[in-house]
Amino acid sequence: MKKLICASIGKNTMLEALQQASAVAERTDIIEIRLDLIEDRAVAPFLEQIAKPLLFTNRASWEGGGFNGDESARIALLAEAVIRTAAYVDLELLAPPRSWSRLEQECGRSATKLICSWHNFLETPADPVLLDKLEQMADSGGHIGKIVTMARDYRDVLRVLSLQERAAQLDFPLIAFCMGAAGVISRVASPALGGYMTYCAADNGEMTASGQITVDDMLAIYSYL
Repeated sequence: MKKLICASIGKNTMLEALQQASAVAERTDIIEIRLDLIEDRAVAPFLEQIAKPLLFTNRASWEGGGFNGDESARIALLAEAVIRTAAYVDLELLAPPRSWSRLEQECGRSATKLICSWHNFLETPADPVLLDKLEQMADSGGHIGKIVTMARDYRDVLRVLSLQERAAQLDFPLIAFCMGAAGVISRVASPALGGYMTYCAADNGEMTASGQITVDDMLAIYSYL
């Protein structure tokens, strides 16, 4: 099974983000553009200049992201990415119903895959909570699920990775790993255990989430394995 690596780009300006995306493109499978972290955010320049499959995320502040503006404006950028046939867009499980309706409608006319995401930056909840989130995702209209939690120890990691068994039963592609120092191993292991893909930092010191390792380090680990 191919281990898909997604390099996450979280630069402050459009020019910096484009430069970093271009620099990492040959070493990764997918590039995530964190629109919420870019001051002069726009979709078109990335799709025009970067040939790699692109994932657009415009993370709301209420789920740990950098977008604090109007919800309709936030979703408009993602809808534009769908219309322009981006490979993926990310929408939070807890996003308002009108946001889901808009992106589901646009994705229904496009080949763009909709990732339904949920993050917990404080802890890894109990198994019933995790399973409930997964089953909500499978029923959401999204094409792929994403569950990311903060791990306190290896037991949290094992519980999140085990979600792949239920995802397989549901025939629902799932991205699932943990943040934090204890969660690093899950970023490496998840794709080998059925996870759809893993996320990496483009370069050292460029993490968009706690516990990310670089694309080069991940490639070295997979090469060794």
